[in-house]
Formats: sequence, structure tokens, C-alpha cells
Amino acid sequence: MKICCCIKQVPGTTEVKINPETNTLVREGVETQINPFDLYALEEAVRVKERMTAAGDPSTVTVISMGPPQAEDALREAISLGADDAILLSDRAFAGSDTWCTSYVLAMAVKKLQPELVICGMQAIDGDTGQVGPGIAIHANYAQASYVAEIQEIDAKKLAAKRLIEEGYEFCEVKLPAVLTVVKEINEPRTPSLRGKMAAKKAEIIKWGAAEIEAPAEKVGLLGSPTQVVKIMTPPCREGGEKYEGETSIIVEKLFDVLSCMEVV
Repeated sequence: MKICCCIKQVPGTTEVKINPETNTLVREGVETQINPFDLYALEEAVRVKERMTAAGDPSTVTVISMGPPQAEDALREAISLGADDAILLSDRAFAGSDTWCTSYVLAMAVKKLQPELVICGMQAIDGDTGQVGPGIAIHANYAQASYVAEIQEIDAKKLAAKRLIEEGYEFCEVKLPAVLTVVKEINEPRTPSLRGKMAAKKAEIIKWGAAEIEAPAEKVGLLGSPTQVVKIMTPPCREGGEKYEGETSIIVEKLFDVLSCMEVV
């Protein structure tokens, strides 16, 4: 079985910078990490590989990331955690892509690779939309299951999954090829082994641009993004409230005085 895992390199929580001209995140030269939710997706991809290989179906995991050249660091870390090879989708034409264009670019790479299974984290901590995984499924015309908490059964044609929903859990069967987005409950990510670190250091990272995945310029980057950020700002810090101390009856009277002075909308 051929498995793909899509990961994203995100800024450290204290290192977020905004480009004032494009209103998009500045990623070049910023301290970064693998999106935490994607570590669970990668772990599950490696576990499925091991599971299928043990069942007599030799499998591989290819990790894909769209981003600037520095995203190669995240891909090497993914190899140290069990991925077999990695592809970096990097092109100036991709700059400023919204979730629609990002999922389109990743889907074009998926179409070129033709894996039976694609696994993604449920969302990225810098955007929190949860749209890219399902978007890949739509663009690639794959079946999909989101918020997967457990892959219960899997073979070459289908899988059975337990999904996390608001009311509890939902059990479903999904035909392959398919895209899954997974939640933290699905596993506990491993730490890299010495052998994994050595493999990551020697690995050749494949680099594809718009031409290699046959993505038209009008469908990627700011030009192809239907969502445009008009303005972005830092919210003002909350001011401290007024604290009342003393007898309960006196405090209640003060609160009623405050409420009576407030304008009712």
C-alpha cells in the first residue's frame, strides 16, 4: 500500500509575524515546528505501513509539505519518525495560498503519486480551519473521513474507522483511495530513533514546483485564492476590571448601581 501523509511547518507560538502588504504569515526566517496535529497523522501513517507490511502487503509512507525551502527541516524530521521519503512543494507561485489553493496544490501532488491512503492532522494551529484535509479529498476525488479517532480495520480496498463527533463517536466504512484527518486520541507519537535520525540526515528531499505537478498559475497563490484577507490586527489587551470587597449587601448594591448606569442595547 502506498500511503501519503501531509504535514505543515508552522511558526512557534511566540514567533508569529504578519506581512503588512499581503496580510499573510511571514514564514521565511521564523522559528518553526511541525504542526502538532500532523505528528499524530504521521504516527498513524507509519503504524498503517507496519500493519499492512506485517499482513503481507509491503507499504511505504511518503510525507508531503507545501512551504518555503526551510520546510525541508520538517520533512527530515518526519523521515526520522518513520517516513520513507519526502516531497517539498515549494514555488514562489504558491505564496499567499489560502486553504482552497493549498488543498489544490497538495491534491495535485497526490494525483501524481496516486496513493491508496492520505492521512492529515485535523487542523493546523496557525489557521485552525480544518479545511485542507477535506479539500484534498474533493480536489483529488477521494473518499474521506474526518476526525478519525481509530482505524479499526484496513485492507487493500477499504477501511473501518471510528470518528469523533459532538455526540460521541460514529463508526463508518470508507472505500479506498481515501483521505483521513485524525484527532489526537488516535495514538501517541513516537520519538525518533538513532537509525531514523541517520536516515533523515542522508535522505534526498524531492522538490516539486507548479510545473512538476501541472498546477496552472491562475489556480495557486494569491491569484488563485478565493479568500482574501483585507485587514489583520492584534487585538487590544484586556483591561483589568474593578474589584469590590466588603459586605455582600454593600457589594450587591454597588453592582446594581453599575448595571443601572449601563446602556441597554
